[in-house]
Amino acid sequence: MAEKKIALGLMSGTSADGLSLALCEASGRSLKVLKFSNYPYSRALQARIIAARDMRAPELSALNFELGRLWAGMARKFCRAHKVPYKSIAVIGSHGQTVWHAPGKKGHTLQLGEASFIAEETGRPVVCDFRPADMAAGGEGAPLIPFMDEYLFGGGSPAALQNIGGVGNIAFVGRGVKTFGFDTGPGNSLMDTAVFLLSGGRRTYDKGGELAYAGEADREKVEKLLSMPFFRRKPPKSLDRSEFSEAFIKKNFGRVSAKNARNVLATLNLFTAASIALAFKRFSPRGTRELIVSGGGALNPALLDNISALLLPSGVRVRSCAELGLHPLAKEPACFALLALLAFEGRANHCPSATGARGPRVLGKIIPRPL
Repeated sequence: MAEKKIALGLMSGTSADGLSLALCEASGRSLKVLKFSNYPYSRALQARIIAARDMRAPELSALNFELGRLWAGMARKFCRAHKVPYKSIAVIGSHGQTVWHAPGKKGHTLQLGEASFIAEETGRPVVCDFRPADMAAGGEGAPLIPFMDEYLFGGGSPAALQNIGGVGNIAFVGRGVKTFGFDTGPGNSLMDTAVFLLSGGRRTYDKGGELAYAGEADREKVEKLLSMPFFRRKPPKSLDRSEFSEAFIKKNFGRVSAKNARNVLATLNLFTAASIALAFKRFSPRGTRELIVSGGGALNPALLDNISALLLPSGVRVRSCAELGLHPLAKEPACFALLALLAFEGRANHCPSATGARGPRVLGKIIPRPL
């Protein structure tokens, strides 16, 4: 992939709040984001996506096609807005919308969003459904982002790269480090769900961490939550968003109301930060002194402050990937642009040491461009 190639990546994360698109230029071991946009979903669609795990087959099938059509329209809108001709794009990568992810010996996973509509709209080949091939090879099907981290940062000083979407995942890379990564625990899922419940669906996240900043965290509860079996497991390990959702909040906090909302958000924010700090402390290779954060969580200053405070005694610098010139929401779609390019060339595009797969594989199903 020495010559320059242009790819478009699409990502709809477990928060189900919108579609992120990144137009990337790849050359050698470099990947540059040329254009980026995020298109939010309606609250009604977000609610339906989150509820999809309980849908019957006809509803799932309809949602699969609805998302495919919607994303094809968003790809058209993106390319028109940024004046990108379809013919300039070598390949498009679409992760799909995860509605179920259950890793394990007899695990299974399901991502919706029929990519044939994207291929039909753009006339370009599309690579989709990346996780199953990894799981067929004995892996967890996630996290997939560590491959990009190794691809871009593997030759530098040891660093940890933490993505905070609905679920959090971390990768450790750098000279002398055998790249590995895993899901750390909740990302934005618990905080987003609490705000959604509090507002009756009118708000979907704690903007600027305002509620968390205004509350007082229950540190004893955080310590108790960190004793959950998942946090004691050794990697590779991955999560489904459902493990940290409304049921979790009701079990551990009861009803979220105006009276307790600030303290609940402060506690959930600290718990999320503590799960990330715990993962770093337990598994970071010696000499790792930097944690680079991406995803929607990088836009929550209260969360970054909590992570920084927890890792400060260890002399670890915490910073947003924005300081490196990469928008925090652009990293995941950029990753799937890269994975699509490699899949289209028949090259391995995942990190077996992160997922637990038996060896390198080419992930993704290719939908050829229309004739």
